[in-house]
Amino acid sequence: MLCATATAGYICRVNISTAGALIMDDFDLSQVEMGRIFSGFLLGYALFQVPAGMLADRWGARRILAMSSWLWVGSTAVQAIIGWGPIQTTLNAALMALVISRFVLGITESPTYPGAARGISKWILPKFQGRANGIVISSIGLGSALAPLIVSNVMVHWGWRIAMLVSGIPALVIAILWLTIREPEAVQSTQINNGKIQDKNVLNLKTSLLSRSFILLTLSYTLQGYVGYIFVTWFYLYLVQERHFDLLSGAWMSSLPWLLSIISIPLGGWISDRLAAGRPGLIWGRRAVPLIGMSASGIMISIGAHTGSALIAAVSLAFATALILSVESPFWTTMMIMSGSRSGMAGGIMNMGSNIGGFISPALTPILAEYFGWENSLHIAAGLAIIAAILWVGVGTDRKDPG
Repeated sequence: MLCATATAGYICRVNISTAGALIMDDFDLSQVEMGRIFSGFLLGYALFQVPAGMLADRWGARRILAMSSWLWVGSTAVQAIIGWGPIQTTLNAALMALVISRFVLGITESPTYPGAARGISKWILPKFQGRANGIVISSIGLGSALAPLIVSNVMVHWGWRIAMLVSGIPALVIAILWLTIREPEAVQSTQINNGKIQDKNVLNLKTSLLSRSFILLTLSYTLQGYVGYIFVTWFYLYLVQERHFDLLSGAWMSSLPWLLSIISIPLGGWISDRLAAGRPGLIWGRRAVPLIGMSASGIMISIGAHTGSALIAAVSLAFATALILSVESPFWTTMMIMSGSRSGMAGGIMNMGSNIGGFISPALTPILAEYFGWENSLHIAAGLAIIAAILWVGVGTDRKDPG
């Protein structure tokens, strides 16, 4: 259910990326203005990560995610009717309405992964949390693969408004299902020490959030978010407008990175669990996947940006996306080791960093492309992916950190 919920939320999140080509035509929007709409979501999503995490710690994963699912349905419906029929408006007002509606959707989506992190930390034994995180975060690939196929096939027949409404149906199903599901009992993850119950594998929250390791972890996740959100928001439009794929073939090609990510994200979690439990140990076991995955992603981004072949570019950037997302599980699992029962709040802080990067990249990327070209703007993203990988060398080096 955690994975299905996050998948439904991700469809509502990225539906506008596929519908964006027709929305831009309807409202005569430029790439820079479309970037503002993309960033509207990410601003609301980033600002409310910490409050959402605190609510998840207080109310529990099931309750916060059930409530959020209902709000996704309403927010998606509002976007679909902007400028429609009796609600006709000026182009500037429509742009503002789209930005505001996406901002509100971002607020309602903010509990998704902090809430899931709270559920995993409560319901899953620590030795399996890497795999559990991989399964839940594979929703990024599932949602992003399904959205272009759903939205593009509906909008070419009935327009982008009906496509947006249809994309909210999975969230409606999830919202109804949560009403019928009982929350599982918490796993026993405590131990007795000198007569006091202590949460094992957990540091003091204030210490861990002020440690060098947590700061570097959050900085690395911020850069990873910058790079990842370029593909979440701009990949389909880049293929259609810059690489000249048609609407349907662009939709199929833009689904490729997310299909690959359905494999790469859980695989990254499984490899991380195995390495952490094996000879490399906890620190290098968690470091290995981010170091290799983000570095390789940077290389593939540069290859895709530079090649003259549209097909090679699409395939290279698809693998770059799968690699940059393969590191999600080690980020979240390492955060849980540091924060334990306060994983909702700590996950909110870390995810806020990612989405600050994600807020900047959709708006900044077309501006960089306008001045320096799309190739150079993607080379910048490649360099940031490699820097994000290097920062992991400092994660786990504090004396008070686990391992």
